[in-house]
Amino acid sequence: MFPTDPAAEAARLVDRIAELERMKAAAAAEQAHATVLLDRARRADEAAKGVPRRRQGMGVSAEVALARQDSPARGSRHLGFAKALVHEMPHTLAALECGALNEWRATILVRETAYLAVEDRQKIDVEMCADVAWLHGMGDARLTAEAKRLAYRLDAEAVVRRARRAESERRVSIRPAPDTMTYLTALLPVKQGVAVYAALKRAADTSMDPVRGQGQIMADTLVERVTGVSTAEAVPIGVNITISDEALLGGGVEPATIAGHGPVPAGVARRLISDAVSAGAKVLARRLYRCCGTGALVTSDSRSRLFPKGLAELIDLRDQTCRTPYCDAPIRHHDHVVGSARGGATSFDNGQGLCERCNYVKEAPGWNATSVLGPDRHTVEITTPTGTVYRSTAPPLPG
Repeated sequence: MFPTDPAAEAARLVDRIAELERMKAAAAAEQAHATVLLDRARRADEAAKGVPRRRQGMGVSAEVALARQDSPARGSRHLGFAKALVHEMPHTLAALECGALNEWRATILVRETAYLAVEDRQKIDVEMCADVAWLHGMGDARLTAEAKRLAYRLDAEAVVRRARRAESERRVSIRPAPDTMTYLTALLPVKQGVAVYAALKRAADTSMDPVRGQGQIMADTLVERVTGVSTAEAVPIGVNITISDEALLGGGVEPATIAGHGPVPAGVARRLISDAVSAGAKVLARRLYRCCGTGALVTSDSRSRLFPKGLAELIDLRDQTCRTPYCDAPIRHHDHVVGSARGGATSFDNGQGLCERCNYVKEAPGWNATSVLGPDRHTVEITTPTGTVYRSTAPPLPG
């Protein structure tokens, strides 16, 4: 057998990569069609059953998210994306089907025209995607800039209204980062964001600290100015750390869990607790009992309709984030798996932590949830209107 020509083999592989990329784009277009058809079928079925119009289709985005193995928020965005493509942007959809656009670039065009009137959105759809050859070689930044330029030319007032609305959505969020770090993100109006960054940079530029770099000084200055402490190291912690007694007292290595962050090495958790004590913070230790081998917390019952504070905290420690599969949103509601109106107990086994969106979707027509009791960790079975069953199992406690 003659050896393969390396140049020919490389060309074949490049062609295969390009072909697969086109297939991915075509699949995304087909998925958009299927999503719109599901929404249409679900609404028609619920209308026939007498569901009020305002509640029709309430759970579709959650069904889409579960099918895509995605979070509910992204499922909602995908539903809006699919409707826009199928109903209002046929040229963008066609470009996606033939692979001239990938799913992300099609999403950019949908996003940058979302606030326009339908007729203006369709004009941009024609101008940018009717001739797909014009899209070749265009990067994300250029595509975004061109869509914004056309939008401003068609409806400048809409652009201004969008900017004003965006200011009302300013917020601060937090999410875990690798190596026991955290991303603290602030979404601010441009003038405020630039001013904050400039103040932090000015503090770093005027510092005579020979040890810390500019980024470290800016980060420490942010902590000091927001918390009011004299140095960033002096900040006392006020978080729930779940750690085994062996890891806390005996030097064990089983990871601990920080509420809102996730697993951290035992040594890091011990240092956080030690630093909190040194800073004069109040440290409260509470014993939790778990089943050996599974990490499951023991049950705790209540006759109250609402979950008492202690029971709610146990649920938070057990579930850590929203229990809907693929949803990593913070827990906002403490929910009865089997509703109280159907006889569900206010108990540890029948309780779950959910985000606000997932709690409301759970009450949509055709949805059902049950607790699966057994020797394993706490499991909830979620059944969608199509009869598809998804399982959500709580993570184990450390130790």
